[in-house]
Amino acid sequence: MKEEFVHIPVIKNEANHRFELTVEGYTAFIDYREKGSNITLIHTESPDELAGRGVATALIEKALAYIEENKYVLTPLCPLVFAYIKRHPDWKRIVSPDFKGFE
Repeated sequence: MKEEFVHIPVIKNEANHRFELTVEGYTAFIDYREKGSNITLIHTESPDELAGRGVATALIEKALAYIEENKYVLTPLCPLVFAYIKRHPDWKRIVSPDFKGFE
């Protein structure tokens, strides 16, 4: 993650069911569904104003860290999250054993 994003907190916005990262007044987010100890990441979106700066990657990294720290199990349906985990397979440690997408 780029140094400029390290100290910006990820927010779990439970009212809107999304993880949010706000940079310079613009908010990137990942929509999620939560059921018990399982979180399904559905869709990642970053405003055009933040494009190409690594904000979406920072958001994904922070969301995955939050999920792990809070003992959730992940179902990565979002194509960006799926691709990130494929590139960083050590994150498979938090993926639900029921998710067969990486096989």
